Amino acid sequence: MSSSPTPVAPLPAVSPRQRVRTVLVVDDSAFMRRVISDVVATASQEFRVVGTARDGLDALRQIHALEPDIVTLDIEMPELDGLQTLGYIMAETPRPVVMLSAAGAPGSADLTIRALELGAVDFVRKPMGPLSLDLSSVREQLVGALRAASCVNLQGVSVLARPPVGTLTGEPLVADTAAWVVVIAASTGGPRALSEIVPALPADLGAAVLIVQHMPGGFTKSLAQRLDALSTLRVCEAESGMPIQHNRVYIARGGFHMRVARGAAGPTLALDAGPAIWGVRPAADPLFRSAAQAFGSRVVGAVLTGMGRDGAEGLRAVRDAGGQAVVQDQMTSIIYGMPQAALATAGADRVAALPDVAVALRELLESGRAYHALRGART
Repeated sequence: MSSSPTPVAPLPAVSPRQRVRTVLVVDDSAFMRRVISDVVATASQEFRVVGTARDGLDALRQIHALEPDIVTLDIEMPELDGLQTLGYIMAETPRPVVMLSAAGAPGSADLTIRALELGAVDFVRKPMGPLSLDLSSVREQLVGALRAASCVNLQGVSVLARPPVGTLTGEPLVADTAAWVVVIAASTGGPRALSEIVPALPADLGAAVLIVQHMPGGFTKSLAQRLDALSTLRVCEAESGMPIQHNRVYIARGGFHMRVARGAAGPTLALDAGPAIWGVRPAADPLFRSAAQAFGSRVVGAVLTGMGRDGAEGLRAVRDAGGQAVVQDQMTSIIYGMPQAALATAGADRVAALPDVAVALRELLESGRAYHALRGART
């Protein structure tokens, strides 16, 4: 997501034919409305602030009056808060929304994750501390988020619906060392997609699930807790040295790459703060490649919605090792960049609409296990 602490390329000049996107800035603080408006005005010629609103009710009135292309929306506001306002926007007058999150505020990470589930494109942490030191970072994050918002497929947002939560059948399962893994890459729109996919996976999946969601530190723990509450599979934020076990979901920690390592007792997770790859950390390519090296053909990879091409080379490594691949389709991708790059680079065994991704993962795991069992019986 654009909120990751990664470098942004110098802003290009806008051609005369490029349409300037209008932005409505919503915040209960007059100071923050001015700061965000100034950042947008001075950061890029691609966007123009068309108005400001002091709370959720004012925002809804302004949206109907001004018809902005994009809305920046504070999460915590009096009367109608950011989540309630977002719900009205997506239900009544859908458009790309970028959330503004107060870094370090109690509960802000949980509220941000919920906003991304509800359809917000991205989030930006507000300036904290000495304003002059934060504005450069905020500028990069906000322009990146607004550019992502400009590419959003709103039809993809509108078709999403959470499937029933999977249920465990038979005796409770022991969390043994994983022999099979599912690796997933996601970026812009990813938290919403993951909230559809992970709860639809059964508790007896018979594989570990390793997920890279482009997200800065401080938010991936809330994402893991949210998915854990929705799912029958246990979900946690990854830590170095964790054993990789069946029927567990591991979310890469924000700010750290996650890889599969070989331990004395079996595969484990390894985290490192090495250089960003494709401008992001965590990146999916290192995870996919290491999973392919460790598990060979016992890997199923999936590349979901997002900007850029992270996951494309990694998915090719998975398929080269004999593993299988799922790519989210264009219709249900909030942004089709990552799936499109993965499909062009690696191909796929399945191209699936979001509601069908969990089913595709289960079926590919089942077919892979059946193939291995048959091959073993013949040798």
